[in-house]
Amino acid sequence: MDTLARLETTIARRRSASPDSSYVAKLNARGLPKICEKVGEEATETVIAALTGGDTELIGEAADLLFHLMVLLSAKGIPLSDVLAELDRREGTSGLDEKAARNTD
Repeated sequence: MDTLARLETTIARRRSASPDSSYVAKLNARGLPKICEKVGEEATETVIAALTGGDTELIGEAADLLFHLMVLLSAKGIPLSDVLAELDRREGTSGLDEKAARNTD
């Protein structure tokens, strides 16, 4: 089992734990807006680390961002496999072409 799959399993298990004993449970108890806020904070910290920090700082912030994104996906009931399938679907497609296809109304 790869790292992200193990993390997904751990997050799912900890969602039902006591908020006093689990950060994941505490985030979920505070609701979707708080989870989204944390994803935004971690995304910002990742960008700042990329622009002004060293590799170690960026790696740490990227790990935090992935963790919080996976907490969000879990809270929304979206399995990581769905996100990976979307990436697979996009593979081999130019990013410019893919973006243009999404922007047609």
